[in-house]
Amino acid sequence: MLVGIVGKPSAGKSTFFKAMTLANVEIASYPFTTIKPNRGAGHVRIECADKDFSVQCNPREGFCINSNRFLPVELLDVAGLVPGAHEGKGMGNQFLDDLRQASVLIHVVDASGSTNENGKAVPLGSHDPSIDVRFLETELDMWYLGILKKPWEKFAKLTYMEHHKIEDAIAKQFSGLNTTTEIVKNIIMRLKVDPENPMKWSEDDLKNFAVELRRETKPIIIAANKCDLLTSTENIKRMKEQFGSYIMVACSAEAELALKEASREKLINYIPGDSSFTIVAEEKLTPQQKKALAFIDDDVLKKYGGTGIQDCLNQAVFKLLSYIAIFPGGVNKLADQFGRVLPDCFLMPPGTTALDFAFKLHTDLGQGFIRAIDVKTKRTVGKEHTLQSRDVIEIISRK
Repeated sequence: MLVGIVGKPSAGKSTFFKAMTLANVEIASYPFTTIKPNRGAGHVRIECADKDFSVQCNPREGFCINSNRFLPVELLDVAGLVPGAHEGKGMGNQFLDDLRQASVLIHVVDASGSTNENGKAVPLGSHDPSIDVRFLETELDMWYLGILKKPWEKFAKLTYMEHHKIEDAIAKQFSGLNTTTEIVKNIIMRLKVDPENPMKWSEDDLKNFAVELRRETKPIIIAANKCDLLTSTENIKRMKEQFGSYIMVACSAEAELALKEASREKLINYIPGDSSFTIVAEEKLTPQQKKALAFIDDDVLKKYGGTGIQDCLNQAVFKLLSYIAIFPGGVNKLADQFGRVLPDCFLMPPGTTALDFAFKLHTDLGQGFIRAIDVKTKRTVGKEHTLQSRDVIEIISRK
């Protein structure tokens, strides 16, 4: 799984990325600060299974704070997008090419309306951020349409003349964009276009198909960034009414970054995703830091229930992609050979079965699968049993 962070220049993408990862990236208030994509690890947050067993876990990857387990997820911060990106304007070609492998997109929008469509500073509230939401849709849709149309005449004719399956041809054309034959087949059925003779597909049919395929393979969550600025509240309210089909989260990347850095310096106790923090070293705080923390507390945490950064990533992974978190463990022993309790937790796609999970752990476990045990209930389950998030599973295998 790869989570892409996208948006126009100066919307706060790099700050958003740094707030998630604490990676050392360049942040500036001018377009195209990000030229090459930044990669890093963010963390989704779940309730740890150690709480169900009254034990304390020892994660090998990620970390756990007070039974809040944080699991690593790969993030990609790409160059800013400007109008005409699908035609190669700005960093368009690179931007779109970098996004090919992304499973889901977090669109960082400047909710304050203080930057125009090209990422240049304008008076606060003078730009309508709704334009940016539509603009990203358009660029991605036109990108998909371009990929579809480039060879269309040739393989539409071949499909018709040689009785090939059009869904196979399209899936192959979009194979680098997480597209499968099944996805293509479902869209063809939904749009009611002729699968036997694609030469009859109209221009509108092609465009509608491209839009549906983009929505299916590049789902988007809106991060309404800079929510602490004066004009943001009304803009966010209006955007939620206008784009009801989207998950939209009010967020402040700057606030999250400040809280994480203060926590790293042991000035405060803060768990990412919480709606509050505790000052633990007030004597070490400067007057400016005290003022900044008070502002974050009043104008972000209390107002919105959090900075929104953790919520964005969690909703992208667990709601849009419907991933689940599964712990390997044993009925009689939750620790591994080194004494680490519940050391592993895996993010798995929806519909994962006990057999799928066995293969995830090791090929031999999958090949020799006998049965699985739900450790919490001690119930034996078969290979076709569908797992649920936060299950703790023991695999019984011949190997």
